[in-house]
Amino acid sequence: MEDTTKLNKSKLGTKQYWDDFYNKEKENFNENPDDTGECWFNDSDAEEKMIDFLMNNLNDTTSSVLINEKSTMIDLGTGNGHLLFQLWEEGFKQNKMLGVDYSEQSVLFSKDILEEVYKDAKDTIDFKHADIFNDSWNPGQFDIVLDKGTLDAIALSGLTFSNNQTVVDVYPNVIEKILKPNGCFLITSCNFTEQELIKTIEKSGHLKLWKTIKYPVFEFGGIKGSTICTCAFTTV
Repeated sequence: MEDTTKLNKSKLGTKQYWDDFYNKEKENFNENPDDTGECWFNDSDAEEKMIDFLMNNLNDTTSSVLINEKSTMIDLGTGNGHLLFQLWEEGFKQNKMLGVDYSEQSVLFSKDILEEVYKDAKDTIDFKHADIFNDSWNPGQFDIVLDKGTLDAIALSGLTFSNNQTVVDVYPNVIEKILKPNGCFLITSCNFTEQELIKTIEKSGHLKLWKTIKYPVFEFGGIKGSTICTCAFTTV
């Protein structure tokens, strides 16, 4: 049976593409400080739904997954940092929030926004350049790990590792390394179906599905589906 989680290589998976993209976004911001860049999946309200999900599960004593105002967070492939900035505005101000990206231009851009627009968040939010697949990368462990379209992008890179493993194969190992026990890994994707995403993340046996976020469903040719999915995982 064909492995539908394997995506074709694309320039959207290259570091150069995102360096060029965020360099342009940074230039636009320097000319107009009100222009803080694009919010990915804005047409699906994905970011808002991710934030609402965390807020709705805040201090839930009925669950083993621990989410509160002091939860530490890391945003993988943070881009312009928009998701972290919005979470900070929602009240996650007592915690450590780290945004990482393999694009240096992304990190410079998000730091500019932090310095110019969100000065009061400087004690909470930080941004760093990182290759999350480098064995030496060790940012510590976090209560919440976020991914809004990052697996989508890097899955298009065509990169392979030892034993011919793809980025998709190795990605769950990255999450396991940085997610605290009973933590929450919240991921949004438009390239993978919900079933494919669950299969990919649960493959190693160290992470399990916790909850999903519902989006509008369309039907075509008798098959129902959605153009986007968001899943929350926790440790086994």
